Amino acid sequence: MFQVDAKIKGLDVYRVGGAVRDALLGWPVVDNDWVVVGATPEVMQQRGFKPVGRDFPVFLHPDTAEEYALARTERKSGHGYSGFEVHASPDVTLEEDLSRRDLTINAIAQRFDGALTDPFNGQRDIEQRLLRHVSSAFSEDPLRVLRTARFLARYAHLGFAIAPETLELMREVSRSGELSHLAAERVWIETEKALGEPNPDRYFTALNECEALAAWWPELTDDLVLANALEAMTLETIAQLAIDSSLPLAHWRYALLVSVLNDAQRDVLAIRLRLPNAVTQLARHVALSKGILAEPLSDECVLHWLERLDGWRKPAQVDAQLQLIKRLAESTVEPLSRAWQAAQSVDPQVLLKAGYRGAALGKALREHRQQAVASALY
Repeated sequence: MFQVDAKIKGLDVYRVGGAVRDALLGWPVVDNDWVVVGATPEVMQQRGFKPVGRDFPVFLHPDTAEEYALARTERKSGHGYSGFEVHASPDVTLEEDLSRRDLTINAIAQRFDGALTDPFNGQRDIEQRLLRHVSSAFSEDPLRVLRTARFLARYAHLGFAIAPETLELMREVSRSGELSHLAAERVWIETEKALGEPNPDRYFTALNECEALAAWWPELTDDLVLANALEAMTLETIAQLAIDSSLPLAHWRYALLVSVLNDAQRDVLAIRLRLPNAVTQLARHVALSKGILAEPLSDECVLHWLERLDGWRKPAQVDAQLQLIKRLAESTVEPLSRAWQAAQSVDPQVLLKAGYRGAALGKALREHRQQAVASALY
């Protein structure tokens, strides 16, 4: 049940989607989404709601800032995630609004008194732990393939699986080529969310099973490469690594996932997904750190590692990689930490006072740092 405030009193309002689903699952409810049946944009604005929807009527509550959307239907009119014509009017019923949603577990509405409207048996699918599509209209929005895989990453540990008929529909969408019409930013948003879920590996295995990996992650379609990538990503102590380094868990997971690829593959993938610079950089840094663990430590390779991490200007980047190495190869972190501290102790001001300038200063600084690293390692 939820409280009816003065702004929505008299309106036919329902809590919908994820808030209802997660409440039924006993999962934390973070955000509420609401649908209003039988109202008009004028009615909402008269009550102080602020319109924010460009393509369909969505309004922000003036006090809570929660989203209230007018009941609507959709019709496919183009490619991709945004290729829809939206119809919102007072004659659209609650059931019609729910019928446009992706999965049955997301197509449940709750009235203020707690009564549930569940025309597609979402409660049954919650009990049976199934991710099942509402209707064949599922295939009209290719983003739903990624969303379904993301929900599996979230709920797999609760015993959820994708219904066979839904998986087959996802496969049909993949084969249609519609996934290629998605905006890279939308693909990354779904992927980043999935990487933050309890079982992120299930996102990629589901996409592989429905043949969706080839559209956006062709570098991972080889079974052995994918297995190695998922093994690298599921480092047991990665959650603590994210806390210790203050870098997002999802970004660490992505960096570890693609660390099994070569430099060219990682860069192409980053361009294709239009990744934020911070994610691309972390992926490069993780690959560097795993590379240094694959060979005997030497003063030259350690100095090169520090230089590639831009350690002199951004020491936090080295500290973050040392946290990673501590979890990958604990015996190696101590000599690397000593070498890093030794290299940091080289003072450029001392060399300036000795008369070094320009290129000569840079050369002398590197030589002294390499000597310091060598002393710390041997």
